Amino acid sequence: MILSFKNKKVLVTGASRGIGRATAILFAESGATLAIHYNNNKEKAEETLKMCAGEDHIIVQADMKNPDSLKQMVEQVTGSLGRIDILVNNAGIYEEVDFHRITYTDWQEAWERTINTNLTGVANLSFLVANLMVEKGSGRIVNVSSRGAFRGEPTAFAYGAGKAGLNQLGQSMAKALAPYNVYVFTVAPGWVDTDMAASGLEGTPGDKVRAQSPLNRVATPDEIARAVVFLASEGTAYMTGCILDINGASYLRS
Repeated sequence: MILSFKNKKVLVTGASRGIGRATAILFAESGATLAIHYNNNKEKAEETLKMCAGEDHIIVQADMKNPDSLKQMVEQVTGSLGRIDILVNNAGIYEEVDFHRITYTDWQEAWERTINTNLTGVANLSFLVANLMVEKGSGRIVNVSSRGAFRGEPTAFAYGAGKAGLNQLGQSMAKALAPYNVYVFTVAPGWVDTDMAASGLEGTPGDKVRAQSPLNRVATPDEIARAVVFLASEGTAYMTGCILDINGASYLRS
């Protein structure tokens, strides 16, 4: 099956590297026009831009924790591209904490950073974009969650809780927006070979991570990107509200 996104305008958050970069590249190869979001690393975002086939792609900056920054980004994207047909909520952070050593103040700060980025920021951006999609009568939103939403994250509490909340956000929005031909999907990867995961994949600990899957490896960013692009394509409307596990059978649920 060949997927075409000709004339589609796509905003991918966290597209300066990893899953976001792979997703932007794949959308571009399929004919889409991209808005490539970054927060801090403009240089990496520009690298992504150079990797994207086609023309008229743009780079946009926004802090996911800042509601005003997100509003300005949406205005910039719609001003440049005219509309947003597809939103990929990929941007996120991962912070580990030692529950037995962390101070109460540091605990609160870690939760605030993570939840405001991974959940509240996604909710705010989705609200802004979904309203535009409802107005034009169509659209697709794909959220990038995590296996950690189901199995727990004993060293990254806020991350696991935030991703679990993201799953529910996506399902709630799917029910609310379906009558307007706006569809919401979620992918839940396990470990992925990205910059963010690099330290956890080194040496013996990395071997143990890979051994969690019967494939004895972790996912590539491209494998996750292919799932995202598929869900954003035509013909998937009846999958709205789904949470698609992509973890190499390292964590199975039924």
